[in-house]
Amino acid sequence: NVPDMFSFIARFAPIRFLPRPLALARVPAGFPSPAEDYIDRQLDLNEFIEHPAATFFFRLEGDSMEPLMRDGDLLVVDRAKTARSGHVVVAVHNDELTVKRLRQSGKDAWLEPENPNYPHLPCSGDTEIWGVVLINLHWPSQ
Repeated sequence: NVPDMFSFIARFAPIRFLPRPLALARVPAGFPSPAEDYIDRQLDLNEFIEHPAATFFFRLEGDSMEPLMRDGDLLVVDRAKTARSGHVVVAVHNDELTVKRLRQSGKDAWLEPENPNYPHLPCSGDTEIWGVVLINLHWPSQ
């Protein structure tokens, strides 16, 4: 059972801190600019995690969320956050995990891919919103 697997993982997943330097300078995506050698502070991804015991990392597989997310991206997912229409979520749909954008209108709800080549998935009684994607880490050079 997919949800049971994550309960098992949560009991044994250690919380580790990995502070990294956050540069004071912003990096423009336009014309090159001289780099500044100033460090603003140490950046720890845990700062962005409200519910450490309910937060998981997933590696994205597939292209249904392109161009927003790509195959191989690392997703930080919070199970304790309440999903709202427009949030990108990890859901259990037809007994399989999927990452899609949750859409709701009145009593209707569906999972919407970013890639128009994929169909919308109507939410049914067996669809479970497992968690909300908080952070998408992308490696542009891969």
